[in-house]
Amino acid sequence: MISVIIPAYNHASSVNRCLDSLFQQTGVEMEIIVVNDGSTDSTRAVLERYADRVTVIQQKNLGAAAARNRGAQLARGHFIIFVDADATFEPHALSLLKQALEEDPKAGYAYSDFRFGFKRFRTGPFDANRLKKMNFIHISALIRHELFPGFDESIKRFQDWDVWLTLLERGISGVYVEGMLMHVTIERAGISSWLPKGSYRSPWKFLPGLRHRVQAYEQARNVIVRKHNL
Repeated sequence: MISVIIPAYNHASSVNRCLDSLFQQTGVEMEIIVVNDGSTDSTRAVLERYADRVTVIQQKNLGAAAARNRGAQLARGHFIIFVDADATFEPHALSLLKQALEEDPKAGYAYSDFRFGFKRFRTGPFDANRLKKMNFIHISALIRHELFPGFDESIKRFQDWDVWLTLLERGISGVYVEGMLMHVTIERAGISSWLPKGSYRSPWKFLPGLRHRVQAYEQARNVIVRKHNL
């Protein structure tokens, strides 16, 4: 079984689309756990409409990492996947990711290409050296539950990159599934919603209106670099 874990904070306008796309998944058995991380909008009311099909956990606002960790603690599936509340999936997405792990028992997780707003990210085959330089794997990879190390709740950004690097240090790699299986609607103001691939090396980062955002991005990246001695 696959446990789908969704942290939700003020996602009343998108979580229904996310859930509806998950209900359309084919060829897999799954449970869906939504952790409402202290939302102040109508997210709770939206989730109540799905009470018969989804496990909803209410908690005070502790952040996405804490919400994901709590969901993982409650998950019963052999596989887990963390899904943002503004993401949707192709109907065969989870089936293809699960198949990839079944066909490659040495892989700890399976990931795919994805679209983030208007940007299309073709992630490509697993490459440890590339992963040490930058995170190219989205948080919504299908992970073998027993291998999941937990999210470091002290890290504010790049929490997914931290997980992949932790697994790499334990000798665990991922397997790539070709195809745009996931789509994220941009409704948030985080750095990842506007920084293009490789932007931390791009000349335009020094434009006055963007400099402070890129500085925050690089500071957050350096936290990961130092933690993993990259």
